[in-house]
Amino acid sequence: MKLIIPMAGRGSRLRPHTFTTAKPLVKIAGKSILAQLIKDAVKLVNEPIEEMAFIVGDESFFGDQIIQELKLLAKNYNSKATIYRQLNPLGTGHAIMCAEKSLSGKALVIYPDTLIKTNETFDKNADAVIWTKEVENPEAYGVVKLNSEGNVTALVEKPTEPVSNYAVIGLYYFKEISQLKRQLQKVIDENLMNSGEYQINDGLLKMMSDGKIFKVGKVSAWLDCGNVKSSINSNKEMLNFHSSDDLQLVSANAKLINSNIIEPVFIDDNVVIENSTVGPHVSIYKETKIFNSIIENSIIGQDTQVLNADFKNSMIGNNCKYDGNYKSINIGDFSELI
Repeated sequence: MKLIIPMAGRGSRLRPHTFTTAKPLVKIAGKSILAQLIKDAVKLVNEPIEEMAFIVGDESFFGDQIIQELKLLAKNYNSKATIYRQLNPLGTGHAIMCAEKSLSGKALVIYPDTLIKTNETFDKNADAVIWTKEVENPEAYGVVKLNSEGNVTALVEKPTEPVSNYAVIGLYYFKEISQLKRQLQKVIDENLMNSGEYQINDGLLKMMSDGKIFKVGKVSAWLDCGNVKSSINSNKEMLNFHSSDDLQLVSANAKLINSNIIEPVFIDDNVVIENSTVGPHVSIYKETKIFNSIIENSIIGQDTQVLNADFKNSMIGNNCKYDGNYKSINIGDFSELI
């Protein structure tokens, strides 16, 4: 099994945190979005991952540090990391075709924009599986159309008439991904573009027209991490999931001095919290120091110092210093607000 992971976007909706960090590597509830997705994908397929193909952008942003982090992620699963670059933002289908040399055999395609949870198995004998989440307002999403046998027969973007309430979430399985490669090449050869981009959906529709069997996979949770507000909410939900799994979320190396910790929280190695109340739903990363503060429902990066604070619904980056009286804040890496 292979993982094909397009991640060349700059994550503009999550700025300022994506000025210095690729969006899939932003940490939510203790791990990067990408690390959690890979963990869940490996659990889902329940078989060895021979290769992880990462499609990234140009070297000016996706430099050596990010590439090394991606290689380490793959190594953690005894998998080979292959790096491809999408130098022009020409859409989801184009991104996949940038990894053309890896497009053979069984594969999952994962778009690392969201976090998911699923306990269901899926049909590996189908030609393809499209994962979905039931939603109350399907007119706001791209949805699948199903026939009487439960097979996907069409993909409809923001339907104006009822089609189904199964929204496509950006996770796909292919029994033989070279079939998708062949159809996406046709999309490119025919210059079949939508809003100036080559889309994966057009390749999928060509596969369906060719008689390939598409099944539906379902997730129990689908958490957006596209902007600051949604990332903070996803941090909250993931902490709740981790807490129910009885995972250890407070490092034994953290120093908690005269402080009240309200779980669920994630507190990383060598964090110092003194004369403070932290939680619920707060994630704090390595080497950060919190003094004389009350913090709730927030994400605080590593090597950051927070003093005399009373805030919630906030996101602070790495290597920051904050000493103020705002009730909600959003500052990126290497910032001071005092």
